[in-house]
Amino acid sequence: MVESHPNVEFIGEINEIQKADFLGNARALLFPIFWLEPFGLVLIEAMGCGRPIIAAHGSVPEVIDHGLSGFVVNSVDEAVAAARSIDGLERKSIRERFEQRFTAERMARDYLAVLLQIACPLPAPPLRRADHSRGR
Repeated sequence: MVESHPNVEFIGEINEIQKADFLGNARALLFPIFWLEPFGLVLIEAMGCGRPIIAAHGSVPEVIDHGLSGFVVNSVDEAVAAARSIDGLERKSIRERFEQRFTAERMARDYLAVLLQIACPLPAPPLRRADHSRGR
């Protein structure tokens, strides 16, 4: 299918250095998956480069802020409409959203908070005895 479309070029695998340049120079990331992706790392890589995402299924609605960092779509027609709207999204806002939610520092802070809750749970409030004398 790729070879039959003159506007499509198959890139193949790229390394981490090439990936930053590739995503950083893209207009958007089209992520047309057909399975329930548990977490698409490439989604946050594109956001880290300030690139909008057009995607559907799985964790996509949890990663993308529809209309801010990309578009959550449910059909080819919706994807085409979203592709026409990507220039209305700001790269700076997409990158800021990435920094708010997906940096290694942010995830480490969140993991530390959970571990501290497990290791040092707050004491449970004291139980009060029920007063059964009322109403009898």
